[in-house]
Amino acid sequence: MDALVAIARVSKPRGLKGEMVASILTDFPDRFASVEAVTAVFADGTSERFRLEKHWFQKGRVVLKLAGLDRLEDAERFREADICINESEAVDLESDEYFDWELEGCSIETIDGETVGKVTSVMRTGGTEILVVQGEKEYLIPFAEAICIRVDIENKVIKVDIPEGLLEF
Repeated sequence: MDALVAIARVSKPRGLKGEMVASILTDFPDRFASVEAVTAVFADGTSERFRLEKHWFQKGRVVLKLAGLDRLEDAERFREADICINESEAVDLESDEYFDWELEGCSIETIDGETVGKVTSVMRTGGTEILVVQGEKEYLIPFAEAICIRVDIENKVIKVDIPEGLLEF
């Protein structure tokens, strides 16, 4: 079975016809136009597949209408559910670009082979992304080519050349 990638998270129902407002979790919001089916993954880990009937953008979020959900009560149970697509449907990136979910869980190792920790999330700052790394403590490591010198997604390892003082705060 194909892994799932979250593209939106439902925050609340909207209107009386089963529509729901969701935060956009993709860097490619135009992708909603080509999505035919989604999987809703609920907080309890269960999931259901739906046809995406329609969508539109409103105030920086997306409004979703899933087939078969036609009442406010139908949409209510989707609060905090992730709306996902199959990983195989993800947008193709350049060879030096990565999805956040690919970086999360990667082990951070220095060029000397010392383990710093694991990537728990990626912070977007408007400039260089920051890897949030949990080790002996939480570290913030810029995801810059000069620091992250080798990214091996297949083996979940990122080799880093840490500038002096970066891990000491």
